[in-house]
Amino acid sequence: MRTPGDRESQLAWTSLGTTRHLSTHTCRVCVHEEVWFHDCSFCKGIGGHPGALTRTATKTSGEMDKPLISRRLVDSDGSLAEAPSEAPKVGILGSGDFARSLTTRLVGSGFGVVVGSRNPKRMAGLFPSAAQVTFQEEAVGSPEVIFVAMFREHYSSLCSLSSQLAGKILVDVSNPTEQEHLRHRESNAEYLASLFPTCSVVKAFNVISAWTLQSGPRDGNRQVPICSDQPEAKHTVSEMVHAMGFTPVDMGSLVSAREVEAMPLRLLPGWKVPALLTLGLLVFFYAYNFVRDVLHPYLQEGKNKFYKLPVSVVNTTLPCVAYVLLSLVYLPGVLAAALQLRRGTKYRRFPDWLDHWLQHRKQIGLLSFFCAALHALYSFCLPLRRSHRYDLVNLAVKQVLANKSHLWVEEEVWRMEIYVSLGVLALGTLSLLAVTSLPSIANSLNWREFSFVQSTLGFVALVLSTLHTLTYGWTRAFEESRYKFYLPPTFTLTLLVPCVVILARGLFLLPCVSRRLSKIRRGWEKDGAIKFTLPMDHTLAQKTSHV
Repeated sequence: MRTPGDRESQLAWTSLGTTRHLSTHTCRVCVHEEVWFHDCSFCKGIGGHPGALTRTATKTSGEMDKPLISRRLVDSDGSLAEAPSEAPKVGILGSGDFARSLTTRLVGSGFGVVVGSRNPKRMAGLFPSAAQVTFQEEAVGSPEVIFVAMFREHYSSLCSLSSQLAGKILVDVSNPTEQEHLRHRESNAEYLASLFPTCSVVKAFNVISAWTLQSGPRDGNRQVPICSDQPEAKHTVSEMVHAMGFTPVDMGSLVSAREVEAMPLRLLPGWKVPALLTLGLLVFFYAYNFVRDVLHPYLQEGKNKFYKLPVSVVNTTLPCVAYVLLSLVYLPGVLAAALQLRRGTKYRRFPDWLDHWLQHRKQIGLLSFFCAALHALYSFCLPLRRSHRYDLVNLAVKQVLANKSHLWVEEEVWRMEIYVSLGVLALGTLSLLAVTSLPSIANSLNWREFSFVQSTLGFVALVLSTLHTLTYGWTRAFEESRYKFYLPPTFTLTLLVPCVVILARGLFLLPCVSRRLSKIRRGWEKDGAIKFTLPMDHTLAQKTSHV
């Protein structure tokens, strides 16, 4: 059985034909394994290594005592992979912002970098001191891998270097603009390959920003799509990507470069439908509240309440949108479970609309939290309005004229106290859901923890929001004066979808329904040839049925 700190005792870095075997140790106290020999940072606080299990590789101990990368880089970015002791040289053609960030990352990962520039004297001060900045003709001499960090229109200026570039690997990191992407039928990488047919062209690093290269993959996307017609060149670049702390994603041949170059041109593709849904709900509820709270008093009583449009009507609209969006996060799960129960199997595809709905739940939930947070801020601003102060003064004057010295309605006091408390609890739970949806937090949770937060606590947030809404409405739904233009109060509309979700989730908790659903999610099929018996521990079966 593998211990928590166990891994392969021999790790190899095989980029550019270089192989390096590592020696690691595992401390019996902290069960932590490091490539830093006799220097476990976790054990320093308890006085050395009381029981280090040392596993030695094929290299001699004297050579292996040296760290692969500097301690500063390990401490700042633990995701960096091990680089070889004798760092291979990598060339970069170009001296722009991306070239400088790429140089910084390569040098920090243990590579020797030679930068080719048209004006090396002026550009040398902008690059790390460990990098060599020279003319382009000298930069392409010794490196076998050369990054082309320049725009497409400058590719032809490299044709004079064709003989020196023959047989080398060219990594194209450029990105076209939207106009260039539509105008050219071939990608930048394919165009570069046509200019240098004797070179192996690889498309990579175009989706990684200069900020991510400098800050490390913890503060940006780890994935690096790679495509090339030469498998050996693709493998070499993939090993470099690993050594730099990123994750290579094989996109196939160089024909896929056009698709890879289109990735940075997309603006939040997964947010389009949720954003349109949120905008539609905002427009609908804003118009509905405008008719009830502004237009009705103006037409029926001659009162001018258009001053409510910027703050009051917006503050009434935001919680409606947040509440409905939160219910729409959990409604597709209810529909999916109902479909599985009806079909008696989990091996049939959901309809496309339901499949897309399930994929957009994260974005819908974050937009729900955004609207709820805005509602809280607007609510804090309500007492700051001049109209609110005038209302308080008018109320005080009315009390004096009516000779009322004490105004206290016990029922209203308790209602507002409970209403505010439930709202704070609902917003706090939504905040926890929003935080755990971040990749950096979600990656630190196991499946059971993530499922508990997103499913169980999410349902708790929906219940708290429902109670918050019901406390706000109280008995208003039964008062005739609340139906303006025969339109019901806004909160009654928002309760429809959440109540359906809550009732459906309650039905799924019934033993007869829950047991059947658990069997289906564990592979049982209705009218199937395979007989399936659910374990006696039904609670355990439910926890392990998320397939």
